[in-house]
Amino acid sequence: MKTTLDELQALVSVVDTGALSRAADHLGMTVSAISRTLGRLEEKLQTTLLRRTTRRLELTEEGAAFLARARQILASVDAAEEDMAMRRERPAGRLRVDAASPFMLHAVVPIVAGYRARYPEVVLELNSNDGLIDLLEHRTDVAIRIGRLKDSTLHARPIGSSRLRVLASPAYLARAGRPRTIADLQRHTLLGFTQPAALNEWPLPGEDNLPLRITPGVAASSGETLRQLALDGVGIACLADYMTHRDRAGGRLVALFPARTLEVRQPINAVYYRNSALTARIASFVDYLAAHWDAGSGGCSQDGRCAPTP
Repeated sequence: MKTTLDELQALVSVVDTGALSRAADHLGMTVSAISRTLGRLEEKLQTTLLRRTTRRLELTEEGAAFLARARQILASVDAAEEDMAMRRERPAGRLRVDAASPFMLHAVVPIVAGYRARYPEVVLELNSNDGLIDLLEHRTDVAIRIGRLKDSTLHARPIGSSRLRVLASPAYLARAGRPRTIADLQRHTLLGFTQPAALNEWPLPGEDNLPLRITPGVAASSGETLRQLALDGVGIACLADYMTHRDRAGGRLVALFPARTLEVRQPINAVYYRNSALTARIASFVDYLAAHWDAGSGGCSQDGRCAPTP
């Protein structure tokens, strides 16, 4: 009997996720079905591919050699299928997108209707996680990440960048007074992030002209929570243009120290696994997002074009 693609996919998924249970979730199978599939594959090959203990899975030497060929075969099949889809110019299938909730609400949601009108055969699944996630474990095809990337196993496609500004509502300023100097901020309620600490570095000159590091009076894990707190007049926040450009244009938030604000921009990237082909549906979504990024978002596109920022 010949080896099937399902058997190859089961092996690759188990190795990539590190556990039968996670591989089962990834492939939409039961753990027992995954185990039977691997057993059937080993029986056909008449060799042991994986040593299974109660604590871990380990490839044998034969398993490592076979895995490399399995990856090549699956990549070739994926490439052939996606080539057909690209030829038809009709990307199709499920696309799982992950982004922090502020970016999802203010940058992704506004383009969904237009994207769906152009690519009706792509089924979008949108998930929000404010922390970094494992793309395989969360069955994510593409994630939008803001800030410098550290994970070398991921391939990145630049979307653009967004400027940071220090902001407060007119109601807060009327009640607490407008800070005239940067030192005046010490007497105000500052809104910041619970983690990481780097997000509490504001684009204002502090000691030795380095970005000012603040100690929040109120902290939250999500930028959208901080935006709502600022709009409600709780305090002063530092937020990205992509999530506040409408608030600034409508006068609901006011930029403080405009002449002294440093030109600090957060890079925005779409990331996916380096060892996977860029499928037609991923390419269609990332291209569409990048093309619409500078159109009223208050951000900069990947080619450096920047939208007006009030």
